[in-house]
Amino acid sequence: MEVRIKAKPETIFQLLTDPKKYHKWKGNRAELDPRPCGIYRVIFNERDVAKGEYVEVVPNKRVVFTWGWEAADNPIRPGSSRVEIDLIPQGSETLVKLRHTGLPEPAMAPHKEGWTMYLNRLAVAATGGDPGLDPNHKPRQM
Repeated sequence: MEVRIKAKPETIFQLLTDPKKYHKWKGNRAELDPRPCGIYRVIFNERDVAKGEYVEVVPNKRVVFTWGWEAADNPIRPGSSRVEIDLIPQGSETLVKLRHTGLPEPAMAPHKEGWTMYLNRLAVAATGGDPGLDPNHKPRQM
């Protein structure tokens, strides 16, 4: 999936890697160590915590990390899937390409829906807007 954002790659990269800026568009809190083998945790609420490891970090160009959920009852375990984000400058805009691989088939559609929402929130934050409170700040009903 991809989205064009009217912002420089540097601005978007900061939103992807700086824990003080990350929560502006995704999660309520983020613990990020954006370097190869560095660990991240994105806390959405008391139940939903995403965790993984950075695989590749190229400033202002690319971020690759493993992805999964800490909850014991979630089949997508930390490290079981992979997210690749490329930032491609195009004039005054940046094309953000996101690819999430390794998900089990039943999880593909909900993750695509989630990433679509979060890329739109990223675009709002990158252009100086306020995307508001993360809609996933409350646990999902199981």
